[in-house]
Amino acid sequence: MKIGTPTEVFEGERRVAMTPDSAAQLQKLGHTCLIQSGAGLASGFDDAAYANAGVEVVKTAAALWREADVVAKVRAPDTAEMKKLREGQTLISFFSPVADEAKMKAAAKKGATVVAMEMIPRISRAQKMDALSSMANIAGYRAVIEAGNNFGRFFTGQITAAGKVPPAKVLVIGAGVAGLAAIGTSTSLGAITLAFDVRPEVAEQVESMGAEFVYLDFEEEQTDGAATGGYASVSSPEFREAQLAKFRELAPEVDIVICTALIPNREAPELWTEDMVAAMKPGSVIVDLAAEKGGNCKQTVMDEKIVTENGVTIIGYTDFPSRMGTQASTLYATNIRHLMTDLTPEKDGQIDHNMEDDVIRGATIAHASAVTFPPPPPKVAAIAAQPKKPAAKELTPEEKKAAELAAFKAQTKNQVMLLGIGGALLLLVGLVAPASFMQHFIVFVLSVFIGFQVIWGVAHSLHTPLMAITNAISSIIILGALMQIGSGSGLVILLAALSVFMCGINIFGGFLVTRRMLAMFQKS
Repeated sequence: MKIGTPTEVFEGERRVAMTPDSAAQLQKLGHTCLIQSGAGLASGFDDAAYANAGVEVVKTAAALWREADVVAKVRAPDTAEMKKLREGQTLISFFSPVADEAKMKAAAKKGATVVAMEMIPRISRAQKMDALSSMANIAGYRAVIEAGNNFGRFFTGQITAAGKVPPAKVLVIGAGVAGLAAIGTSTSLGAITLAFDVRPEVAEQVESMGAEFVYLDFEEEQTDGAATGGYASVSSPEFREAQLAKFRELAPEVDIVICTALIPNREAPELWTEDMVAAMKPGSVIVDLAAEKGGNCKQTVMDEKIVTENGVTIIGYTDFPSRMGTQASTLYATNIRHLMTDLTPEKDGQIDHNMEDDVIRGATIAHASAVTFPPPPPKVAAIAAQPKKPAAKELTPEEKKAAELAAFKAQTKNQVMLLGIGGALLLLVGLVAPASFMQHFIVFVLSVFIGFQVIWGVAHSLHTPLMAITNAISSIIILGALMQIGSGSGLVILLAALSVFMCGINIFGGFLVTRRMLAMFQKS
């Protein structure tokens, strides 16, 4: 099959759906690759790079659409491109089947197959093809960079001879892929980062990245992410009011707001209202990644940057991934390549469009002269549902005291039993062993007992450099081995040499572990 990528006709689009590297991988599947001349220039890939990768460079878009069996694009096709689509041809691109319903029906009527990249189901097996996540990751990163470009201070706090610079305070609304990317970038730049999401299960992810999760003083059973494909769900009016009240409280404090909240196939919910913008400090920045769907801030102007009367900059660009064309093209082309790997299971250059496959069926919106959107839910849940943890029963003071007493009695009983068994064994050995042996044996047994009690009683969290040094010092037993190594008995010399060897490992190992653990706390 011939896989072709035309130049993107959408104004300002810098991405390309095929890179020289992805083309090389597609050829290993048995396919032939075509590229329109100049299609990759905006992303840093010239025609010579494609030619060196074995890709056929086609001069015009019309020739490419005519020759290619599979057309891979980034943006949804425009009216002129839809006219070039023919029967039996496969189109792979972002498509927006809800907004472009007429185009979807026209493709089905022509007998073409359309695979919409934003419809890839969010299941574990499909992560490598999830173009939405790939692009959202770039958008979240770029949003923070754009905010920093329009913010008048450092992100990190500084104390200099010229004065003190406070750290910027960043609020990220929505902790999906874009939100987490924004959080990671913001914290790495040194800002105090706050994050909010309606899904409580993401709080741990947010906090693990060094940000502070914003909790609401509101009790409501939230929908588990597993039920919504990992996306947020619509909240109740009461929850929304509590959410807006919290944002109004934070508005005067934060310097930068990154809005990423979107619900699939819906208008973006308004989360940052006009009065919140008015409450922000002059010089503050809002970056609205939901601008294409109406914006989380209704003052956002799509594809523009505006400054409000009180000096707040609102950025509504919708081309954040395209602004990093090389990186975005590399990731998107890899998503396409993985999809083609699933579509070519035999690696023989022939596409097998298996509609029983969850991923292929979920992403296909037109096939065999029929509209196949919306797809059925995947057989495998998007993410594992969080198990409900039973609430721990609160014990009364009397019950706590009784439990502690029972535990103490059980521990005492075990210790007495072990001591009794040990004493009985010593008596049995004493009946047959000489007195000189028993003196050394008793010292040995008591040493083992004391050592066991000391080491076993230390919690794992206390195994610090101090414990490593203690291990080294505890190997003073090497002195006894050194005293015996000059003995005339071959067996004693062998045992003493083994003792020196093992104690040496303990000594040197203890100090090496200490050195490594202390190095973990050094910046250099």
